[in-house]
Amino acid sequence: MFEAAVTAKFGGSSLADAGQFEKVKNIVEADSNRRYIIPSAPGKRFASDYKITDLLYLCNAHVEQGIPFNDVFDIISARYKEIVASLSLKFPYMHDLDIDFHLSEVKKNIEAGTSADFTASRGEYLNGIILSKLLGYEFVDAKELIHFTKYGSFDSEGTDKAIKDKLNDVEKAVIPGFYGALPNGNIKTFSRGGSDVTGAIIARSTGSVMYENWTDVSGFMMADPRIVNNVKPIDVITYRELRELSYMGATVLHEDSVFPVREAGIPINIKNTNAPEDKGTLIVDEHKYVVKASAITGIAGKKDFTVIAVEKNLMNAELGFCRKLLSILESNGIPFECMPSGIDSVSLVIEDKKINDKLEDVLDEINRQCKPDSLEVYPNMALIATVGRGMSRAKGIAAKVFAALAEQKINIRMINQGSSEINIIVGIETDDFEKAIQAIYGHFIES
Repeated sequence: MFEAAVTAKFGGSSLADAGQFEKVKNIVEADSNRRYIIPSAPGKRFASDYKITDLLYLCNAHVEQGIPFNDVFDIISARYKEIVASLSLKFPYMHDLDIDFHLSEVKKNIEAGTSADFTASRGEYLNGIILSKLLGYEFVDAKELIHFTKYGSFDSEGTDKAIKDKLNDVEKAVIPGFYGALPNGNIKTFSRGGSDVTGAIIARSTGSVMYENWTDVSGFMMADPRIVNNVKPIDVITYRELRELSYMGATVLHEDSVFPVREAGIPINIKNTNAPEDKGTLIVDEHKYVVKASAITGIAGKKDFTVIAVEKNLMNAELGFCRKLLSILESNGIPFECMPSGIDSVSLVIEDKKINDKLEDVLDEINRQCKPDSLEVYPNMALIATVGRGMSRAKGIAAKVFAALAEQKINIRMINQGSSEINIIVGIETDDFEKAIQAIYGHFIES
């Protein structure tokens, strides 16, 4: 039943207004294999606009504080009514959709004090109803397919069975993204951006030949286009490279969405709803597809880190030294980003928002338990990753990175290269972040 199926997820910008809905309709109808469609909630139409999900969370917060939420919900209602009314002008059958009824039901539930997860999920739910009517596809509520355990973790086995059982007899379906249900039927959402995850799960369980992720950009760029002018696109990237770039700040795709399709070896195509003719970026399994390896694939980075540098003579001979350091972080509930080390030194790289006001406590514990010879703190740090599957076989990659930064007089405070040899991470001052990315990109691409 699922042969040659394509699962297509459309993001909030792709479904922000009636005009975008029409674009989605044209895209879906251009390929009859696009059988399982995953919509997000309406996103922003312009810079000062609101995302519907944000407004729904605001409604929930108002109710929790005993504040009237009618004004906020009126904005939500007007948005959906405008979409349906505009579509009805061109597609008369849209008149059969009673959007007022659905909006009324949502409002009643919010007034009754329903959960934040239920409230936030209604953006995708309502968009799914509208899109299913527009396409003539069956609407399948995600709560019937996406299962969570009673403890709130994703139930992969139960979800896979539910999808196969339900969709086996459904030729074409619209399935809202972002949410599923607990065993008691209560709605549970993924983290923000979770519609990407829903799409990947549906693609895996239906054995789709392709998972298309439609957004407002034509795939991944080799660097952030807000930082680098005329940046080149990435035509093909492997799952491993995507994971590295996504984790380091390339935010086109929710990083957790990689795993369901990676397990099944399903390629992902990042496409632009506003320019469907663009090639986009194809994400593939390097073991199943022959991929030409470039020296580097992309450059990405994140700001706002603190580095705790620890030095102790003969550290390498002291059993359990690093374990002590990590246990101190663990006892304070602080995860670390990376941990580059030398014979007598080790650095803990931690996001500022994770360490917050616990820094002094952590330093006191390190001094007490580890008795270091030197303990230094370097705030205002940024990390930049240069990623590429061809790096391990190309000579002089690290030299080029360091030369690019040296030419711009950017001081490298930390260097880390993973054992997989597909990335080199450097730590620099936050003030040098944009200049450093421009320098590395220019050295590899423009020289």
